[in-house]
Amino acid sequence: MPADVKKWAIRTFSALKYPAYRRYWISQMVSLVGSWMQTTAQQYLVLELSGGSSKALGLVTVTQFLPSLLLSLFAGAVVDRMPRRRVLLATQITLLISASLLAISTHLGFVSLPLVMALAFLSGTANAFDMPARQSMVVDFVPRESVPNAVALNSLSFNVSRTIGQALFGVVAALGVSLLAHGNDRDISHLALPFYLNVLSFFYVLYVIATLPFPKREFGGRGSMLEDVKEGLRYVRATPAVRNVMLLVGLLSLTVINFNVIIPYFARVVYGAKEGTFGTLSAAFGVGAMAGALWQASKPNPLRNLRLGSAILLASTALLALASGPVVATPIFMACGFGMLSLLVSANSTVQLSIPDHLRGRVMSLYSFVLVGMGPPGALISSFLISKEGWLGPHFGLLALVALGLIPCLLLWNRLPRTLPKREEVNAVAAD
Repeated sequence: MPADVKKWAIRTFSALKYPAYRRYWISQMVSLVGSWMQTTAQQYLVLELSGGSSKALGLVTVTQFLPSLLLSLFAGAVVDRMPRRRVLLATQITLLISASLLAISTHLGFVSLPLVMALAFLSGTANAFDMPARQSMVVDFVPRESVPNAVALNSLSFNVSRTIGQALFGVVAALGVSLLAHGNDRDISHLALPFYLNVLSFFYVLYVIATLPFPKREFGGRGSMLEDVKEGLRYVRATPAVRNVMLLVGLLSLTVINFNVIIPYFARVVYGAKEGTFGTLSAAFGVGAMAGALWQASKPNPLRNLRLGSAILLASTALLALASGPVVATPIFMACGFGMLSLLVSANSTVQLSIPDHLRGRVMSLYSFVLVGMGPPGALISSFLISKEGWLGPHFGLLALVALGLIPCLLLWNRLPRTLPKREEVNAVAAD
């Protein structure tokens, strides 16, 4: 291996030298491959059950992310009051039950849109508590100077698994035809196989969480739950670096960061693609996201791509609106993924390094709120604007989403932080 490449690899994957973080990171990679297979299969299942309706896809997305909108702030207070191991075990068991029910109902042929929505709501409720717990635990296993790298590697595992899981969906679904299908033209039981494989992946991550050496920490939240939530909100309001980053992420999540609606709708309805092409387009987005995460992991300054990432995201999404088919759209989806992850890794690192430990769960739950909680209204806006039945249509509707996302970028451009606070500055603001 050339010396320069070796230095780059050591720098890019430096957080993995800590054994506890390494175990956690590998377990998440395994689990997330299964989760992304399930997510992609669920999107395709909804389109099949609804006859290709973007509104149905948007409605299921709303149902899945609505708990994050409703519960994120409360969930952060819970995470600050309870051991993270206990929270994570509870959320993973709930997700395991939800995946099992989806697999069995699809396999046996009694799955329906209302059932998919109910299970999506159950999963979303678990994820509302799971996300702030996971994002808060990075500091449990790496020192402060390695937090940006660990955040980037978390995003890398998320997107490597996205790429693998979405690419595997087409193969696994085809294998499911021979293993599970009943033999008629309208049979969708083969889509159960990705769900079954996701169920298996949960057992490994449950074992790792149960055996990880979580450090002892000071629990926040000595008053009422409402006071805990207010304390987190006051901190964000008093900290411009955190507040402005969250505003940018939240407003972009409301507009252009809705690829869980855009990708399946353009693949299945606009381009008329089947499972294989659908998986390829999804994987292309994941490859770009993976490249963005790797780029961030190799950079010492996590603030570098707040502005550049948002610019790439908006420009590439605008180009996607002009793409005539899946061949042209594939590299554009890669650019969309690269821009989105460059922005989000930078934003997450900035927030993580700007908050004291005793408020971490509450502040990161607010970050989850603006990122994931904007999913329900964002999915409704996106599905309405890009629908073939709408007055703009898919291509002009996507351009409208870009225009809406451009507004907060321009307003916040000069207000985004350019330097990170020191640890003593973080603690001083918290004390005030």
